[in-house]
Amino acid sequence: MESFFELKTPDEVFDIIDRWGPVGEEIVSLDDIMDRVLSRDLTAPEDLPQFSRSTMDGYAVKAKSTFGASEGMPALLEVGGEVLMGEAAKVVVEAGQAVKIPTGGMLPEGADGVVMKEYCSLLDEETLEVNRTISPLENVIQPGDDFRQGSVFLNKGHRLRPQDLGVMAGLGLSAAPVFGKPRIAIISTGDEIVPVDKPSLPGQVRDINRYTLGALCRRVGAEPICMGVCPDDFEALKRMSEKALMDADSLWISGGSSVGTKDLTLKVFETLPQFELLVHGISISPGKPTIIGKSGTQPVIGLPGHVASALVVAEVFMTRMISRLSGDTGLGNHFYTGLEAELSQNIESANGREDYIRVKLIEEGGNLIARPVFGKSGLISTLVEADGLIRIDMNTEGLYQGDRVRVMLFNFRDGDLR
Repeated sequence: MESFFELKTPDEVFDIIDRWGPVGEEIVSLDDIMDRVLSRDLTAPEDLPQFSRSTMDGYAVKAKSTFGASEGMPALLEVGGEVLMGEAAKVVVEAGQAVKIPTGGMLPEGADGVVMKEYCSLLDEETLEVNRTISPLENVIQPGDDFRQGSVFLNKGHRLRPQDLGVMAGLGLSAAPVFGKPRIAIISTGDEIVPVDKPSLPGQVRDINRYTLGALCRRVGAEPICMGVCPDDFEALKRMSEKALMDADSLWISGGSSVGTKDLTLKVFETLPQFELLVHGISISPGKPTIIGKSGTQPVIGLPGHVASALVVAEVFMTRMISRLSGDTGLGNHFYTGLEAELSQNIESANGREDYIRVKLIEEGGNLIARPVFGKSGLISTLVEADGLIRIDMNTEGLYQGDRVRVMLFNFRDGDLR
């Protein structure tokens, strides 16, 4: 069996995580589909828009009727009616004619351009003065200018944004196929852990990880299934884990993963059907005693019991895993596109591991400054004060004051970073 002396690097762990794929497919209504990942290409069932429309308030004309028009020599056109919003144009524009039209109005037959009202003035009810030449199709959107009927307008694997829902609505799609929302079973282990609504006696602590990990799951598009607290008992944890994998797509256990303790989590994992150990320790700080395996195709994760370590590992690695289970194939790592800031002070680091340092962002003199938030191991207050994490590469001995660093923000969604 592997030991923590055969640690995986973060890049190796990311490669392992990227082997997982989506958990299923379902049809979801437009009202509930935001942030979901498409499981198939979407094809336009019709042109968008379906008819020629004006992009300005003004007058629909034949463009050639305005050729040569200027402020010194305006064109005089006959006003031949008006286009009303939400109605098909009932008039036909002939040469020398103009029809009043609102923004978004349907271009009447015969017209091929719109003169903005700012360049027009009525001499009387039937005569319009135009003091500017327009070109054909000026201030006009044609059928299919957005999307042509039959064209793919959103691709499989795309995480849906507000503008994507707008296109779907415009094309009359009330629902679409998306990958299933991953269900993550969460178990907190430890004889000292008690539920949040119970008094904590001397030597006991309340179950924080259930809520931090569950909230992270919701934030990145997964459904947490909180299984409750399990004591440090092999049979009890085995039963709870087996039930969890019947109800969920992945199992996360916090606590019981450190070498030198009971290593209870791994012992239970080894009893699961078709279990394969993939990672038994990562060369990072905090979060070294992390276990990643699979039971069949289901990811099973052993997270540190310390609340800060568990949440940092979840932010760095589990957000990527949820993205893969959700069908998202984007970069999946906040550090690729996080905010850039200037480091406020020197930070030492040990060679051979990646350090993830909590930082608070401060604006000083128009510059964004990243100030490290230090504290004793296991404290959650450092995470509460911090806005994000910076990474110190495993091949360096630290960072220096003034270095430009990339900050992974805690409030970023993994699927947004592409």
